[in-house]
Amino acid sequence: MSDNRRDFLKKSALLSLGTLAGKLVGNEQVNKLEEFGAMEFIDGGKFTLPALPYAYDALEPFIDKQTMEIHHTKHHQAYVDNLNKALENNKFEGLDAPFTFENIFKVPHKFPVLRNNAGGHWNHSFFWQCLSPNPKSEANFPSPTLIRIIEKDFGSFEAFKEQFEKTALSRFGSGWVWLCLNNGKLGIGSTANQDNPLMPNMEVIGKPVLALDVWEHAYYLKYQNKRADYVKGFWSIVDWNFVQKQF
Repeated sequence: MSDNRRDFLKKSALLSLGTLAGKLVGNEQVNKLEEFGAMEFIDGGKFTLPALPYAYDALEPFIDKQTMEIHHTKHHQAYVDNLNKALENNKFEGLDAPFTFENIFKVPHKFPVLRNNAGGHWNHSFFWQCLSPNPKSEANFPSPTLIRIIEKDFGSFEAFKEQFEKTALSRFGSGWVWLCLNNGKLGIGSTANQDNPLMPNMEVIGKPVLALDVWEHAYYLKYQNKRADYVKGFWSIVDWNFVQKQF
């Protein structure tokens, strides 16, 4: 593991405002937020954009450099900036300080600017870690243990991939595809926009262990309208070591 990736994972697991107590929303079996190692929390009272654990061109040819740079520095940065602005300028009924994701995700749909930008920040922070820049490395091949876990709930590894791809292609408009662990069982589902399985009242709930961004900005420069090709290429850059750690 590179020093940049190690520092990213370590930093992402810290809370500068103290350790978050309690369970995540929507699933009592989910680990505490700080155990995810999946998101940049609050630094000096504000959420910050995490540095990628690899270079922008590291995922080529499956995701091109320009897409990664725009996705990270423009789209993800915008969610961070808008989230901080929303928290600074508004009072939200039902939102308690400190402004952790656990509290933000409890905020009802009547505050979409807060919910959408918090979801956008969390989702992207998690997604970056699902990707590995070394297609031939050990990280890009699921271990026998992980394969057995997946086979238990899907029948075969190929059946799992087929269901994941089908879900990705059937997601109407913008959204995300998730592999989640809920009460010891794996499931696949999708969420619209920047919703995720940690929010209440989602069709898919549980602890995310793998995510795929199917917003057009994640793939359009290279794949145009060919989402299926983007989804196929995704399997070549999945970091299966990260996926297994989520168990």
